[in-house]
Order: sequence, then C-alpha cells, then structure tokens
Amino acid sequence: MILRNPAPRPAMLWLSTGLVVLGMTAAPVSGQEAPTPETGTAESPEQSPQDQAPADLVQEPPAEDAPDPAPPAAEETPAEPAPTTPPAAQETQAQPAEEPPAQLSPDASEAQTQAQPLPDSFLEPVEPPQGTSRARAAADLPRQASEDWPFWGGGADATRYSPLDQITRDNVGDLERAFVYRTGDMPEGTAMGKYSPETTPLKVGNDLLMCSAMNVLISVDAASGEENWRFDPGVPNEAIPYGATCRGVAIWTDPEAAEGDACATKVVQGTLDAKLVAVDAATGDPCVEFGENGTVDLWQDLGERVPGWYAVTAPPAIVRGIIVTGAQVKDGQAEDAPSGVIRGYDAVTGELAWAWDLAAPEEMRDGPPEGEVYTRGTPNMWTTAATDEDLGYVYLPMGNSSVDYYGSNRSEAENDYATALVALDATTGEAVWHFQTVRNDVWDYDLGSQPTLLDYDGTPAILLPSKQGDIYILDRETGEPLTPVGELSGLPKGEVEPDYISDTQPTSEWHTLLQPPLEEKDAWGFTPLDQLWCRIQFRRANYEGFYTPPSSERPWIQYPGYNGGSDWGSVALDPERGVLIANYNDVPNYNRLIPREEADERGLQPIYAEDQSEGSGDNAEGAGDPQTGSPYAIEVNAGWRSELTDMPCVEPPYGGIRAIDMATGETLWDTPIGTARRNGPFGIPSMLPFKIGTPNNGGSVVTAGGLIFIAAATDNLFRAIDIETGETVWSDVLPAGGQANPIAYEVDGKQYVMIAATGHHFMETPIGDYLIAYALP
Repeated sequence: MILRNPAPRPAMLWLSTGLVVLGMTAAPVSGQEAPTPETGTAESPEQSPQDQAPADLVQEPPAEDAPDPAPPAAEETPAEPAPTTPPAAQETQAQPAEEPPAQLSPDASEAQTQAQPLPDSFLEPVEPPQGTSRARAAADLPRQASEDWPFWGGGADATRYSPLDQITRDNVGDLERAFVYRTGDMPEGTAMGKYSPETTPLKVGNDLLMCSAMNVLISVDAASGEENWRFDPGVPNEAIPYGATCRGVAIWTDPEAAEGDACATKVVQGTLDAKLVAVDAATGDPCVEFGENGTVDLWQDLGERVPGWYAVTAPPAIVRGIIVTGAQVKDGQAEDAPSGVIRGYDAVTGELAWAWDLAAPEEMRDGPPEGEVYTRGTPNMWTTAATDEDLGYVYLPMGNSSVDYYGSNRSEAENDYATALVALDATTGEAVWHFQTVRNDVWDYDLGSQPTLLDYDGTPAILLPSKQGDIYILDRETGEPLTPVGELSGLPKGEVEPDYISDTQPTSEWHTLLQPPLEEKDAWGFTPLDQLWCRIQFRRANYEGFYTPPSSERPWIQYPGYNGGSDWGSVALDPERGVLIANYNDVPNYNRLIPREEADERGLQPIYAEDQSEGSGDNAEGAGDPQTGSPYAIEVNAGWRSELTDMPCVEPPYGGIRAIDMATGETLWDTPIGTARRNGPFGIPSMLPFKIGTPNNGGSVVTAGGLIFIAAATDNLFRAIDIETGETVWSDVLPAGGQANPIAYEVDGKQYVMIAATGHHFMETPIGDYLIAYALP
C-alpha cells in the first residue's frame, strides 16, 4: 500500500478579469542581478538591499493568502521593478509576516497538530560496539548543534535542529537583519548564467566558515559580519558542470596537535575542478603537510581530465580521521564516464587511505594497478554523506549510472549499488551493507538527500528521504528496515528494454511524499489554449502512473520528476517534539529517448567532444544529453512546461512543506510553500501574493523556539513557520534567491539565523552574493 497525501489539488483561481497567473517560471536571470561589491564586505542593516527595489518602493513582503482570496486592491500591491534592476544599498528592516495560517491537510485534525513525544532515548548517544577500535578522531564531536553549527547538517547527527530558543513564535515578528555579508563572487565571462551556489556556512567559535560558488574559502565574524580571511584556490570557469555550486565545507581538529600548531583545526572543501583543499581555520593559510601544499588532486587515476565532467559540489565527510568524498559526474554524457569511486584520505597528510570502487572493491582498494584507472561509468555520490563516529561508518547516498535513462548495458555491480544507501567502514573502505530504494533505476531517482541519524525505538537508526518521496528508517548498523517496507508490483515494462525494467519496486509504508497519479484532467494552462495544448501533450505521451518506463516512439511523463520529492536540502528533525519536517517538489518531467541516429543529426555530443571555450553548463540536466555508448540520447522537459507560455502543464501547488509525527509516521500538517509574486507566464513576475506552492531547492532548520526557518522557494522570501500549525509567522524579502539551507547559532547570548541569498540559475531566481544574518533587537 502506498500512503499518499490526501489533500486534493486546488481548483484554479479566477479574478473578474480572467484566470490568475499561477506559474513557476521566474523572471530570466542575466547573471548580473546584483552588482559585485568590493571583495568581502559586510553591510550594516541600514545598507542591506531589499529585493532590488529603490528605497521608496521597499515594502513588507506580500502575504501568502489562503485559497480563493479576493484580489488585492491596486494600491495594496506595489509594483516591483523588473528583476534585472541592480539592487542599491537601501535602508531595510526585516518585516513582520503577513501570511495567514496555513491549512491543515484534510486528514490532520486539530488534535493531530500536537506531536506525541518520543522516548527519551530518541537521540541519545550510542555507545560503540564492543571490540571497536577507535582511530584518530576529531575532538568533542557534538551530536547536535548548540551555540555553534559545526556540521553541514548542524550536528554530527545531521538533524538540522538547533536547541536555541531565544527566538519564538511570540517575538519572531521583531526579527531584523543583524548584518549582510557579501562574498564578491559573482559570475563573469563564461560563468554567466551558470551560478547555483547553494551555500550553507558552518559556525565554530566566533567564526562563520564558508565557500563561495567558485570555491573561495572565507571566514567571517559571526556577530558583525566582518571578514577574517579568505583563500581563493583559483578555480577556472571551464570547471563548472551544470552550475557553480559549493554547498559547504567540513572542519576537523587533530586531537594529537598541540595548541597553536598550524592547521590544528583545518577547513576542508572539495572544488569544482576536482581537488581537496585544506586550510588553517584560524588564518586561511594552506595546510602545507596536506597533499601538495594543501591540495589533493582528485583527478588522479580517473583517466583523461575533462573540465566540468567531474566536480565536487558537496562538503566532504570526516570520520575517524578519514576525509571521505565522492563527486558529481555530469549526467548523461557517456557510458565511458569518470568513475563514481568513493575515496578516503588521511585528514593530516592527505594520503589516500582507501578507495571503494563498487565494480572492483578489492582490486582497487589501494588505487588502480599501474596503468589502469578506476572503473568507468559507475554510480557516483554527488550529495552529502552522513557519518557515525562510534561505529566508524560513513553513509553514502548513491546516484545511478552515468547513463541515467538506459540500463541494459549496466553491470551486475551497478545494478546492485545504484540508487542505494551504502554504509562503508571508514577505516577500511569496505562495504558493510546497502539498502536500495529503486531497482534498475532508469528515472534518475538518485539519492540526493543527506541521511539523518537518530535513535528509533531504542535502536541506533538512520532516516533516508528519497526523490520519489519515500522515507525509510533503517538500522544504522545492519541496514535492516525498522519501519514497514512494501513492494509495488504490476508495474509497466515499456517497449524499449522490458527485460531490464524491474518487476517490483520497494516503497515505504511508514511515510511517503508521493502524490496520486496524474490524470488528463490535471493538465493545466494559463489560457484555455494553453490548457488544450497541455492536454494534447498528455494524450501524446506514455503514462501508466508511477515508474512509467522511458520510451522513444512517444514521450513519457515521469512523475515525480528528478527534483523530487526530497532533494539535496534534505529534511529537519525536532527531537524534542518528535516531528520531522520535509519540504518537497511536486512537478512532473516530460521526457523522450532520442534514437542515436536522430541524436547524431541534432549534433548531440558528450562533454569531451564539446568546445570547452563555450563552457559546459549551458543546458539543464537531461536537456539534450547524448548518453553516448547507449542506443539513445535523452530529452527532458524539467517541470513539464508549456511551449506556449513556459508555464507548467499541471496546476499548482508545485511544492510544499509537511510535518510528520515520528512516533506514527502520520502527517500533522501539509501546506504549499511559495507565492506567485515572482512567477508568471513568459518569465514575467505576476506580483500576486497568493500562496500557490512553487518548486523549491534547499532545506530548513528547526529550532527549540518552535520555529522552522526556510527559504528554498522561487519567490525570494525567507520564512519562519510555526512547527505546531504550519502557519507562516514572519517573512523577509531577500535580494536574491534563497536556494540554500539556513543555520542557527549564538554569539554572546544572542541567537542568530542566517541564510545565503545567492540565487540559482536552474531555479531561475536572481543571482547574488549575500549572506544575511537575523537577530532580535
């Protein structure tokens, strides 16, 4: 049985003058939305830009109205300037929310809004098993964030939860900008239109530690926003894959180092040009004993160096003194792609500790034999891993093979490990267990979310979200499911490779974000002509519900699309209330396999055959990917947009946020996230303040004050949501897109929340270089 959100899709909204524009398409981004400041500047609140509007047009954020609102009077909805207008430094304060209470889903009664407390053992530390030897580990690893935010996921358990409670639903309306820091990293030359920074800083002591889109490492005073230091590794534009992205960094303190030693605590990042870079956390100076002058070349033993094909966009994981990293291998290029090998490096020296090549784990454990390379084309891990210092395990959310939408040429090892969570022993690189969420994945449903560690009914557990929407809870030591897992059967097989498509697929019976299948009546449009066009496209396509396989003679509808469900922002978990917070996307893709002859006629070529002077990130993932070595290329219409207005072919909501009771797996509340204010046909912002639910990228942070802080949506708003009700109780207009995970921290007794407003080319939000910290007066 598949559990689904019972909330029906909302009816279209009408004004007296016609159909309200409710689309996802944001205004086109030129890559020059925000002027580049003098490198590394902190702006006072009085100098912060407010959504690129002149001072006399700065207004409070539009409200997120409940369904069927009356149209606002013209004077109540001031027009914003065109999104391409550069922001000026303006006086600005965070504004109180105008958003009305969110609506509970039909199955969430008033009594359900109070989550049942979980057992006291819910997130207690787990003792290491008997006989476990402890290798060199960083000192004082916190299970949860506190006044610091020392891990990308907050604490070592990656719950994205802060125990800080100074900011509450009662005083959040007083929140204001404490400072705005600008990195100075804006796209230039061939990087234009390819920025998606997705940055989440760490906070350690009095410092914020971060990377910019092009991997400039930066330290900033956490209370004032003043820059302490920066280190630029000189990443070239040609290294950009789909987008210039650095989600974050990792820190590691050597317990054997003496106080005052250089690089006793180091900041480590992976770069777009495939390097591990380590610098001193106090000074930003390269750690000369690490690799070669602070750098390890990850291209070693991968084969020919092709810029943009192999890039690191996620922070590395560090466990028991071993730095573990995978990489993004640009999808859909060729079966003979760089290996998805996972490697561990000594945190002091940068020397290779082990390699896990899933197709040849023993032969490649210490690196390939002389003259050979790691196995080409294998599944990779592009997202953020999780670690358990006690067990010494690192948990790898794996993608699928380098050719996403055709699988008959894959090896048995690829079929075993693709789209699976894999637990490795971080001291040896040996696989301990794996749990596969999609069998023979030809839908690009790779695991994008960082897992979360917890104690579940007294068992050390790991929670795994997925792009198709299923959420699993597994035994952390064995990988055995702790919540019910069912089987889908009777699935369509298609005509392209029916013998390869799996007869069954696993599904979570504890909780899933999966929505009901689409029907022709769900086809939607801005105008009646638009709607007719979309219905015709629906009839033209193959669609037999969930897991409809790829087809070539006709397009096929993939629902949900490859952005999820859950994506790289992952989920947040409040251990005190026992509530899981999951934001999600709800849009289909419209795809077609392109026969090789047609692909050749269209000139679709892999990245190694392209003119690198033109860069490698122009097209979205799957939009005309050659899949060289397989019989088909692939064409993906991400979000299934109408060719007439560039609007989605299904009605909103296109994204939402949900609270889930950890004790029962039941939905507490579910509400759309994102307004139509910056979305509309032909890329023209509608300026309508209605809450419709937009696509979103980025996650949330939950605080002990009872608040969820999240941006993520395409309307450039940063919100605080009441965790008990789903009501948005405060919001602020950002100067650029907020496609990043926020953090919460404390300095000298004052609580701050921070979001990177840096925009996202794929989500079509304005690009910027802002990190904005908020606090109470």
